[in-house]
Amino acid sequence: MRIGVLAVQGAFIEHIQMISNISESYDEEIECFEIRQAKDLQNIDGLILPGGESTVQGKLIKDLGMFDSLHKMIQDGLPTLATCAGVILLARDIENDATHHLSTLPVTIKRNAYGRQLGSYMTNASVGDIKDYPLVFIRAPYITDVDSDVKVLTKVDSNIVAVEYNNQIGLSFHPEMTKDDRIHRYFIDKIISTKK
Repeated sequence: MRIGVLAVQGAFIEHIQMISNISESYDEEIECFEIRQAKDLQNIDGLILPGGESTVQGKLIKDLGMFDSLHKMIQDGLPTLATCAGVILLARDIENDATHHLSTLPVTIKRNAYGRQLGSYMTNASVGDIKDYPLVFIRAPYITDVDSDVKVLTKVDSNIVAVEYNNQIGLSFHPEMTKDDRIHRYFIDKIISTKK
């Protein structure tokens, strides 16, 4: 299994470390690597879009010739885990912003929803069937609207912060910034079930 992490900007190394730490507990060999250019998109089974600066990431995937391939791969069913800025890349609409990136996830998202000056905060909540998960928010967005076929996994203070839609998992928070590997394991299990 090959899982690529978009590594043009942002918190990608933490995702790679998390996957690497849990890979030995699976029967199948799991390779997790950095996606830095278009040729790195070949033969991947899963994709992680990390946190960072969505405007910069959105520009770079176009400048580096990755946009069309990424869009097609996600639309065609490539299992994709997106965190913080990554969800903004996936979102169909960005509130109060005409910018569109990959637009594969039928949600509306609000950037910097908790305010630019808020460094971070942490709380615990269930994420789908994963109970008592530590949610780390860093200049986080949240989702303000979803299509009817989008599954809401988590709300915090009535705000949607985690969703799942077919092959895509979108999180406003940073699971890679915790020691809890259950979301990454859920993602790997999703890849395994897709390959069957």
